[in-house]
Amino acid sequence: MRPSKSFYDVLVIGSGIGGLSCAISAAENGLSVAVISKEADLEESNTFHAQGGIVEQGVEDSPKLLYEDICKAGAYLNNREAVRFVAEKGPRFVREYLIEKAGVPFNRTPQGELSYTREAAHSVRRILYAQDSTGRSIETSLLTYARSIPGIEFLPSTMAVDILTNCHNSKDPQERYRPLRALGAYLLEIPTHQIYPLFASHVVLATGGVGNLFLHTSNPKGATGDGIAMALRVGCEVINAEYLQFHPTILFHRDRQRFLITEALRGEGARLLNRRGEPFMARYNPSMKDLAPRDEVSRAIFREMALDGSGYVFLDASACHVDLKERFPMIFEVCASLGIDIRKDPIPVVPAAHYFCGGIKVDLEGRTAIKGLYAVGENACNGIHGANRLASISLLESLSFGIRCGKYLSTHPIPLKEKLLRSIPEWVYPKEEEEFDPILISNDLLSIQTLMWNYVGIIRTKKRLLRALSDLNYMNHRIEQFYKEARVTRELLELRNAVFTGLAITRAALRNQESIGCHYRED
Repeated sequence: MRPSKSFYDVLVIGSGIGGLSCAISAAENGLSVAVISKEADLEESNTFHAQGGIVEQGVEDSPKLLYEDICKAGAYLNNREAVRFVAEKGPRFVREYLIEKAGVPFNRTPQGELSYTREAAHSVRRILYAQDSTGRSIETSLLTYARSIPGIEFLPSTMAVDILTNCHNSKDPQERYRPLRALGAYLLEIPTHQIYPLFASHVVLATGGVGNLFLHTSNPKGATGDGIAMALRVGCEVINAEYLQFHPTILFHRDRQRFLITEALRGEGARLLNRRGEPFMARYNPSMKDLAPRDEVSRAIFREMALDGSGYVFLDASACHVDLKERFPMIFEVCASLGIDIRKDPIPVVPAAHYFCGGIKVDLEGRTAIKGLYAVGENACNGIHGANRLASISLLESLSFGIRCGKYLSTHPIPLKEKLLRSIPEWVYPKEEEEFDPILISNDLLSIQTLMWNYVGIIRTKKRLLRALSDLNYMNHRIEQFYKEARVTRELLELRNAVFTGLAITRAALRNQESIGCHYRED
């Protein structure tokens, strides 16, 4: 599906909550917006698969209390200005955009009041939820609302190849001496393999996370670090890349992969047990036990698995004080389809790559160091998460800064001269394109995932990281050479982005010798 024109005020790359909220905010203020997604279904995103909920403001809550909880979970490495903004303004955005405008069907009490749950490291109940499919409800409702707004055009099955800039892409030699600025992106029309330039005054990266760089993940297959890689290739800074959060509880079953068992289950009373049926979290965090921060819980599970040589532990929900079938219908149904009755049977779980706390360095408006280039959502890092993300804060962060970025774009126009745009060439295809071999591509990606899991995973050492760096450097060189000669496909672009992003994460983990938050060095 080609766009209706060649120039937009805003090009948003990604259709999750960060990209959609930015697009909505910009379009409501009169800008023309193109939103692209490499998925055929625009709903498919990290947002869609989020289960637990989104932070609002509980009955006994306050911005000060939320601020402290976010900073404590982030090991006080947080950007306090970013935390303060979300703690003070975020709940209002939830009410205005998600409840009033998009009509997200959050759970309510019999009296019609919003219902709140609690997750690990939160002081009070402050998390809104829609059963155990909160992300799905938010994504579908927000997308429906976005489609009703004039000025937003959606381009599914479309993937960004690289960011267009004046210095890198213009055929005018004088542009190399001028300040670097983003002009749009080369886009791949996935079904046809055709690539074309699309121009925009503002380019917003909202491509989501990096979970699919790892062998075990809760993320969808499209989470290959695309935004991170594209930003690095044009000279952006990526920060806090070593802080990658592993979710403690992903269903361990051969017939169902990537299925997250929400932390809210532990918030309602579920307990972790080792293979001998013993609760073990009190040995690792005596005060918070099963509601300890995610990095602590993931490492505890990892160590328990190592102690008895097992490949998983159990999550026992039999003592929960809620109707599990009603409160967690999706988890109940999926587990039941595998022969597990969560009301009485323990659920086998393992930790898995879940959330990227680092990302493209941006300010509170989402601006990168390159004029006209912005980032929001999981691929951005404004510092709110510090060294570890507080549960259910990511959706609130993406919504809040997406809206803020969109409003900023509407009040800060960047004119682009037609002469400059005419100097950008069409895509140049190789004279003799190498045939696409899906087996080679998938095997290379599997090699990256295995390497990242074993050497850049939950517990890291210098030797493992050096091995990862060496292997990834070799693979990056080989993949880049193949990319220059081959027919460009989604799979090839994802492979290219994955190895590039994997290198950034590994280098950051190697540089930081201090164990803090979700970066843990055993040496």
